[in-house]
Formats: sequence, structure tokens, C-alpha cells
Amino acid sequence: MNGLIGLGGVLALLLVVGTLIGLTDRTRFSWRWLLIAALLVAVNDALLTGFYGLLPDVIGGAWNWQGKLLAVSATLVIAASSAFGWRRSGLTFVQTRGSLQAALPVAVLYCAFFVVIALAFPGEPATGEDIAFQLTMPGLEEEPFYRGILLLALCQAFTGTKRFLGVDWSWGVVLSCVLFGLAHAFGFSQGQFSFDPMTMALTALPSFIAVWLRLRTGSLLLPILLHNFGNAFSLVV
Repeated sequence: MNGLIGLGGVLALLLVVGTLIGLTDRTRFSWRWLLIAALLVAVNDALLTGFYGLLPDVIGGAWNWQGKLLAVSATLVIAASSAFGWRRSGLTFVQTRGSLQAALPVAVLYCAFFVVIALAFPGEPATGEDIAFQLTMPGLEEEPFYRGILLLALCQAFTGTKRFLGVDWSWGVVLSCVLFGLAHAFGFSQGQFSFDPMTMALTALPSFIAVWLRLRTGSLLLPILLHNFGNAFSLVV
């Protein structure tokens, strides 16, 4: 129940804020695609939580392997549909010509950010499962969703763009980063909503770098690799 209420809060924020933004530029706003984006968030959340505990965990383990695998499977199915498409969703190894020259220095800065975080906030000793999970699941599930199909849906909802740092930014791009931060920092428990500003900052802000890499290269390859590096580095140092 707590998970459903938390999801309801996120969806309400998305729909209210998204509608208000859309009303400022109605000719380049699609209510239908905003609803599709909200539906994607709801489906992703349901799969990650095993339909809020109703689905038995047949894989087991200390980490949510089953939820992640279900969610990434659904993302891949959606990306394969004609409304989305592999390439449009960033699920390609092909990098935009000339993009790596600009992207690789940014990737180094991204890695440096997480190195600093890991050294500043050392974690507990990690198990083999901890390392295996963080080296695979977060990037493989979250990037194709947040920087893939959800980003595409939101960019279809808000088609007005501004060119900056070599990529086209839109309200859809911004909202995808905000939703990524809320997925980690926002929730509902013990009868009240909770929000952790530090967690929001440590997830939403780096996601702007990840989404820039995705837009600049046209591929999710670098975001996935860097995401898993950022998650796993603190466990192995």
C-alpha cells in the first residue's frame, strides 16, 4: 500500500507539473504522450516491486534481481514497438559520428564525480552479490527506462527545444531527470510522504550528465557503463 501511495504522489506531480508546463506552449505539447509517460512510470514501478508484493520472488537473493529483470524485459518489449523503436530509444551500439570526441571527456568527469562521492562516503564491506548486482542491474534497467523509453515519451509530450552544449533540451528531458531523482528520494511510509534532498541531488544532478551523453551520442552505451561504474566503484575501493 505504501508503494502505491508513493507512486500516486509521483504520478500526481508529473501530471500536474507537466500539464502546467504544457499550457505555456500548447502547440508543442501532447497530453496523450504525457499520459503515456505516466503509464510507463506506473508499469515500471509495478514490475520493480513485484506488483507490490503480490508476485512471489522465485529468484531470491539480497537484491531485487527479479524486479529488475522484469522491468528491463518490459522496457525492451516497449522499445521494440513501432511507437518507440530501438534506435529512437537509444538502444544501439552506434554512436553519432564525431560525438565521442566531446562525450569521452564528460564521461571522465562523470566517473570522477562518483570517485569523489565514494571516497567521501565510504560504504560497508561488499559481498560478491552486492558487486555483481551493482555492476549489472542498475544501469541495464534504469538507463533504458529513464534515458530511453521514458525520455522519448516525455520528449514527444514536450516538443519545444533549446540548443545548448550541442544537444536539444526540452522540458521532457528535465522531467526525466527529476523523475529519476524522485524514484530514489521520494516515498511514502508511516503515514506520510518523505523526501531526501541529498539523495535527490546525488541522483537527479548526475542524470543530467547521463542524459546529455545519451542525446549527444544517440546511444545508451556510455550511460549504462558509467551508471554501473558509479554504483559499483564504492563497493570495490
